[in-house]
Amino acid sequence: MKILSLLQENYLVLLIAMGRTLELTFLSLFFATVIGLIFGLFNVSRIKFLHAIAYIYIDIARGVPLIVLGFFTYFGIPGITGVKLSALVAGMIALSLNAGAYMAEIIRAGIQSVDKGQMEAARSLGLPYRKAMSKVVMPQAIKTMVPSIINQYIITLKDTSILSVIGFPELVKTGQIIIARTYETALMWVIVGVMYLIVITILSAIAKRLERRVSYAG
Repeated sequence: MKILSLLQENYLVLLIAMGRTLELTFLSLFFATVIGLIFGLFNVSRIKFLHAIAYIYIDIARGVPLIVLGFFTYFGIPGITGVKLSALVAGMIALSLNAGAYMAEIIRAGIQSVDKGQMEAARSLGLPYRKAMSKVVMPQAIKTMVPSIINQYIITLKDTSILSVIGFPELVKTGQIIIARTYETALMWVIVGVMYLIVITILSAIAKRLERRVSYAG
């Protein structure tokens, strides 16, 4: 069968490409989570300046298509600063900014889902705002955030495919290179699709188990 022959000839290259895809995904998710936490807290802050900064960032990052962010970080930033970025770094910045905005909204919604009386009770007991947020509000908010955060992680994994346009050799870009050499368009996209499906299914299973543990802990 052609598909088995295609796999036999290219499996190593495809596995390396999947490794690069996962590397880009996990690096981006780490920074997106940090960005999301910062701007999510800004968004619920009583300080209007911080709230305004979060509002502007979230609107811009969610409003600009990811492919445009990718082009800007890879071609625009070097043009402005003179500093050449690798495709990995440019892709990571674009994905982090994009996913970070959605993470900020998830965190904001999670915090606001906690009854206001929880914060008021913590403050009345003498806890400062930061401690009340970290010890009382956030542990409760995390339980409601987990499903949305997991969903965003999976979306970010799939979004890495968009960054093939800047030349990062992730799975889709590698598939395109193999197609250009073998002309096996349909079979190659089937293989790439199945590889994504396997990884996402595994991550979803892990995520569901984590979600159950968090719910049980509550």
